[in-house]
Amino acid sequence: MKETAQPKPIRFHPDPHKGLSSGQVAARVADDLVNHNSTVPTKSVARIVRDNVCTLFNLVITILGVAVLLVGSYKNLLFMGIMFCNLIIGIVQEIRAKRIIDRLSLLSAAGAHVVRDGKTAVVPVEEIVLDDVLELTRGNQVICDCILLDGTCDVNESLITGESDSIGKKPGDLLLSGSFVVNGRCRAKAEHVGADNYVAVISNEARKHKKAKSEIMNALQRIILVVSIAIIPIGAALFYNQYNLDGNTLQHAVVFTTAALIGMIPEGLVLLTSSVLAISVIRLSKHKVMVQELTCIEALARVDVLCLDKTGTITEGSMELSEVRPVCGTAQEDVEAALSALCAVMEDDTPTFQSISRRYSGADSQKATQVVPFSSEKKWSGASFGETGSYVLGAPEMVLSALGDLKEPLDELATQGRVLLLAHGKGGFRGKELPQDLSPMALLLIQDVIRPDAKDTLRYFAEQGVTLKVISGDNPITVSTIARRVELPDAHRYVDATTLHTQEDIADAVERYAVFGRVSPQQKKQMVQALQKKKHTVAMTGDGVNDVLALKEADCSVAMASGNDAARNVSQLVLLDSNFASMPRVVQEGRRSINNLQRSASLFIVKTIYSICLALLFLFLPMRYPFLPIHLTLVSALTIGYPSFVLALEPNHDRIQGSFILNVVSRSIPTAATILTGVVCVMLFGPSFALTREQISTLCVALTAFAGVLLIYKLCVPFNLLRRLLFCSICGALLICFVFFRDFFSLSTFTPVLVLILFVVLAGCFLLFWFYQWLYRSIQEGWRRHQEKQAAR
Repeated sequence: MKETAQPKPIRFHPDPHKGLSSGQVAARVADDLVNHNSTVPTKSVARIVRDNVCTLFNLVITILGVAVLLVGSYKNLLFMGIMFCNLIIGIVQEIRAKRIIDRLSLLSAAGAHVVRDGKTAVVPVEEIVLDDVLELTRGNQVICDCILLDGTCDVNESLITGESDSIGKKPGDLLLSGSFVVNGRCRAKAEHVGADNYVAVISNEARKHKKAKSEIMNALQRIILVVSIAIIPIGAALFYNQYNLDGNTLQHAVVFTTAALIGMIPEGLVLLTSSVLAISVIRLSKHKVMVQELTCIEALARVDVLCLDKTGTITEGSMELSEVRPVCGTAQEDVEAALSALCAVMEDDTPTFQSISRRYSGADSQKATQVVPFSSEKKWSGASFGETGSYVLGAPEMVLSALGDLKEPLDELATQGRVLLLAHGKGGFRGKELPQDLSPMALLLIQDVIRPDAKDTLRYFAEQGVTLKVISGDNPITVSTIARRVELPDAHRYVDATTLHTQEDIADAVERYAVFGRVSPQQKKQMVQALQKKKHTVAMTGDGVNDVLALKEADCSVAMASGNDAARNVSQLVLLDSNFASMPRVVQEGRRSINNLQRSASLFIVKTIYSICLALLFLFLPMRYPFLPIHLTLVSALTIGYPSFVLALEPNHDRIQGSFILNVVSRSIPTAATILTGVVCVMLFGPSFALTREQISTLCVALTAFAGVLLIYKLCVPFNLLRRLLFCSICGALLICFVFFRDFFSLSTFTPVLVLILFVVLAGCFLLFWFYQWLYRSIQEGWRRHQEKQAAR
C-alpha cells in the first residue's frame, strides 16, 4: 500500500521589515512546521544497557547458569562472574562516552533574532517556524536554510562545504544552515526547518546503523555463534549420556554437562578483549582522546590508508601574515604606517584581515574620511585619510587592472599561499569604486596556520607504511600548497574533484592522486568506498557536516571536538583538544592492544579446542566427564585469565600482521592436543591403578593446569621482570589452591600413590607438549617451503 504524499505547506512571503504575524506563527506551530533539533543523537542509556545485555554470549551463559542453579550446585556458578564483569565494562564505557559527547554539543542556547509583527525578538532555535524572517549580523550562525531578502553579507561555509573562503550573498541567494556570517547585515526568510535543512539532510544518512568492523570481535562472534549452535545437540546428547551412567544423578549430569559446554565457550576472551580495550580508552583519555566505540582501536591499528581533511587536521583553521614584501621602491615604514591605519578603522572579521590586524594592531591616530568594507564580490576593502590619500587592500587582479612588473613576484608568492596587494592613491573613493590613481606599495603573503606537530605526525604515518590522502572542499591548488608545506608524500599530485563524474573516475583517482580539492560530501564517501573495495583499511578525519557521510563509511572515523556536532556523533574517536598530533599515540595504543590480545587469546582458544574435542569424545565413552565447572574456573583463572590480562598490557608497537584467528589457532593447537591426549590417557588407564573418579578428575585438572603453565612459559620467553613475576605467581597460586583449597575446588586429597602417579602424568605431559610443538613447527615449515616452491614456478 502506497504512502499518501504529504501536501506541501502554503508558503508565506513576509515583508523583511515586518516578518510573520502572530497568527501566521501560530498556524505554523499548529502544522508542526517548526525548526525541531535534528542533529544526530547519541544512544540513550536504555539502548546502551539493552545492547550490552541482549547478546548471544550472555544468553548462553545465563541458560547454563540457571541450569546449575536449579540443581543446587551453587559454587559451580563462579563462571557467571565473567559475564557480569564484561557487562559492566561495556555499559560504563559507553555511558561515559555518551555523557562527554553530549556536553560537547555546539548548538547555541542564545537563540535567534526573528522579526515578527514588525518587531525584533529573540526566540529559542527550536521555535523558529517556516518562513520566519531572521535578522543576521556579523558573527551569527545561520540556524536554518534561509533565502536572503534584504541586505548583503559574506558567509563562511567551511563546516558544510569545506571551502574556507568567505562567499558573498545578495538578495535571492540561499544561506545554508551551519554557516557563519563574517561580514554584513541582512534579513532572510527561513526556507527549510528541522529535518529539511541541508545539514539535517546530509546528516540523516549518518543515523543508519553501521556495523562495527572488527576482525577480533567478528572472530569471537563467529566462534560463539558456531559453539552456541553446536551446544544444543552436543549438550542434549552429552546430558543423555551422563544421566544414563551408573551412579550418576540428575545433579551430576547437569553439572558435568555444563562444565563441558562452558569449556567450549571462550567467555574469558570476550572479557579480556573488552577489558584491554577499555584500559586503552582510559590511557587515551589522558591524551585528550575520547573513544566512542571500543573496536575502533583495533581498526586504527590496522589502517593502511588515512584520509585527512585540511582544515582542523593539518591547519588550525586560522590565517597568518607570513611575509610583507614592499614593491616599487616603497619604504618599509610607509607600508607599516598604511597597514596600521587600515587596521585602526576597518571592521573586518574575515580570517585574512584578522591575520593582518594581529600584527598591526591599529594603534594609529589618523581619522578616516571614508571607509569601504570588504565584500567577496569586489574582493577588496579600503579607507581614505584626507590629505594622506587612500589605501586599498585586496586581490591584486581586482585592485590593479595591469600588474606589470608585479607579475613575477606575485607568481612566486602565489605558490606559497594567498597574496594581497596594498596600494595607495591620492584621490578618494567614488562611492564603492576604486581611486583612479592607485600605485602598488606591497605584496602580503597570507598562509593557513599549520599545526605545530602536523609535519611530524604525517611523517610518522608515512614511516609506518600508511598512505596519506588529503581530501578537502577547498581549492585543490591551495590544498596542494599546504600539503607541500607539511611534506606530505606526493603532495604535487592533486586533482579537482569537480572533474570526477563517475564512480570509475573516483576509483581511478584514489589510486593516482594524493590531494583532492573541491570534493563534495557524497564524493568523500565514494572515495572511502573505492579504497575499501581495493582491500584497504581506511581511516577518515573530519570536523564538518561535509565529512559526515565519509566518517560514517570509514573503517575508523576521527572527529575534532571543535567541529560540527553531527561529525562528532558519528565518529568513533573524538580528539578533545582537536589536536591531530594525538593520532600516533592512538595507533601505538591500538597496536599494543591487538598484538598482545593476539598472543593472549591463544590461552583461551586452547580451552575451546580441547573442550569441544572432549565433549564429542564423551558422547561415545561410557565414563563420567572429568571436569566440574569449578575445576575449569580454577584452571581458567590462573592459567588463562590472569596471565592473559598481564601479557595483554605490555608495550608492543609492532605492526599488525596476518589474520587474528589464524595466528591465535596456530599457537593453540599443540597445547590443546597435549591436554586432550593426556586427559584421554588418564581416563583410560586411571581405573587400572584403582583410582577413584575424584582422583582421576584431580589428575586431569592438574594435567590441564600444567599444560597451561608450559604454554605461559613459552609465551613469556624471553623473560623480563614482569614475566618472571607472572610465571612464579601462577605456579605459587596453583600450588596453594591444590594443597590448601582442594575442598572448595572439589579436588581429591593427595595420597603418596596419587602424588607418584601425578609426577608420572606431568612428566608425560611435558614430553607431549614439546613433541606437539616440534611437530606443528615442522608442518608449518614444510608448508612454507611448499609455498615458496609454488611461487618460484
